[in-house]
Amino acid sequence: MTQSNTHYVYQQPAIEFVTVAVQLCLYLEQLEGLDKSEFVEKMLCLLPLLYLKARLLPKATEELDGFPERFVSEQEYEDIRQKVAQCMGADDTYLEVFVEDMRYSDEPITAFVSENIADIYQEIKDLACNYQTRDEAVMNDALVNCIEAFEQHWGQKLLNVLRPLHAVACEGEQE
Repeated sequence: MTQSNTHYVYQQPAIEFVTVAVQLCLYLEQLEGLDKSEFVEKMLCLLPLLYLKARLLPKATEELDGFPERFVSEQEYEDIRQKVAQCMGADDTYLEVFVEDMRYSDEPITAFVSENIADIYQEIKDLACNYQTRDEAVMNDALVNCIEAFEQHWGQKLLNVLRPLHAVACEGEQE
């Protein structure tokens, strides 16, 4: 377990992505009694930055067999989801148009800001916890898996949740 600054996990794009991920996790974990407008503004800054940093990561390959450890429990996930839902209030629910089921439905599909943010939290928190092991192979594979999950689902969830957050942020400005 030698640390080489040339390893993928220590290169600037990886460090910047993990840094933003950790900032978002810490913010969500400390979310208590915060004003909705403050929360929305913070999310409108952190989420696009997280997306950008994920897109800037070069591709890497796994070094170990199996999957990195999962750290986020159902209770932790639910705590984050509930905190965000409470903060968002009635604005937690929005109509989703960019999901596969929408192609085959005449009915609008309801989505939740809180659920999408909790899904994102789960992926990036697991990454952050695996990074704390300081084992380059574990860190590498956690990063590879997190980016694969980003490409498969949580990147789209991040983009989808920006629409309702933007609407809430601009609501008072249009009056």
